[in-house]
Amino acid sequence: MPKDASVGGMGKRVEPTGVVGCLVAVVTAAVGFWVWRHGAEPGLRGSFEGEREWSLLYVELPLMLFGTPAVTLAVWRLTGHLLRHRAGRVTRGVLPLAAASVTVTALAWAGLLWLDTRVESFVHPGW
Repeated sequence: MPKDASVGGMGKRVEPTGVVGCLVAVVTAAVGFWVWRHGAEPGLRGSFEGEREWSLLYVELPLMLFGTPAVTLAVWRLTGHLLRHRAGRVTRGVLPLAAASVTVTALAWAGLLWLDTRVESFVHPGW
């Protein structure tokens, strides 16, 4: 007889969503940092006469580092919640991760586009 993790042995089985959620958060935070580092480099390096854009450190970095995991985890949990009683066990595990992957990819793309416009004056100073 399989063991369950409920009180008194009665109730539902516990799925390992906490561990998966932590992994999703760590991976998406790393993606957010990589996007920020790649996109903000021209603004941090400086251009003509060493001019730098310091708001990239205190606005865009926290937004990418904490916003990307927050939005991705919200999509992951919402998808899992919507599929809770409507799908099989494998589908409940795969579809939320697929939704999180699509979300982090879209956020990384949008972040790179945003940072491209923010540092455009450092890449093309004469424009």
